[in-house]
Amino acid sequence: MSLLLRFRKLIWTLQDGYRRLQRIQEALGRIERRQVAANPSSSFSEAEFRVFSQWGEDGLIQYLTTRVPLPNKVFVEFGVENYIESNTRFLALNDRWSGLVMDGSAANVEFIRRDPISWACDVKSVCAFITRENINELLESNGIRGDIGLLSIDIDGNDYWVWEAIHCISPRIVICEYNSLFGPMARVSVPYDPAFVRAKAHYSKVYYGASIAALEYLGRSKGYTIVGGNSAGNNVFFVRDDLMAALKPVSAYEAYRQARFREFHDEQGHLTYDNFEIQLAKIGNLTVFDIDLQALVKIDGLSRSRSANAQCQ
Repeated sequence: MSLLLRFRKLIWTLQDGYRRLQRIQEALGRIERRQVAANPSSSFSEAEFRVFSQWGEDGLIQYLTTRVPLPNKVFVEFGVENYIESNTRFLALNDRWSGLVMDGSAANVEFIRRDPISWACDVKSVCAFITRENINELLESNGIRGDIGLLSIDIDGNDYWVWEAIHCISPRIVICEYNSLFGPMARVSVPYDPAFVRAKAHYSKVYYGASIAALEYLGRSKGYTIVGGNSAGNNVFFVRDDLMAALKPVSAYEAYRQARFREFHDEQGHLTYDNFEIQLAKIGNLTVFDIDLQALVKIDGLSRSRSANAQCQ
């Protein structure tokens, strides 16, 4: 057998293995989904399970889709990388939702377009570096407007500012990443920079995004209420206020979880495996934008404020 034929056989074997693995993931997800649906008294936090999501978001989404009326089963997710691990893939494959996914990497989008999901499901992939200046045009030019089912935001940077800018859609469910290092009470975000890239903003790669309290504040201004967060401590879930009848509202403080993952990198790009407190101390001199003060403040000041508030409680 020629080397070329061997290579093609290897590629076919790998692709076939990937398809089989995906079918197993889907089957297990359907079993988990039935278990969540069979227990209507279960709480939001008890619904976590993972099919294609990074943590337990698949289960939390399924919990909400059984309790929120969703006449227009359309999702938007941006910051998807190659879409193998994502919040909406299970919705597309299992629940047959339509969707738009966007990522700033041309290689990632090319991967998605070669993935069977691009022909087997109604999922459109677009290469775009998302800013608050272009987000509405990107949505509308791709046919996304008005009342949609779900919006998932995870761009590791300008998440707060981009969600603030969105006005052409009214998603019923919103998922947004938050930075646990900023704590549960301060309303802060990294300052807006249309060219923000997490890996370039600071070598640690932990300086990004917004606090959960800032997102709660923004959500309220746009007509959304928090229903919970994931146990990993990086995603918060909102439901539009007019659809909250079957759901229990929670505060940002209640939804917050201190993340246990250790993402800090040293200046050479190596993981240091520092715990939460050490990571926080190492970025203390960096500044974030305080939504209440409308000014830049140092991160170590947030830490002192948390300590003072804790002593008063």
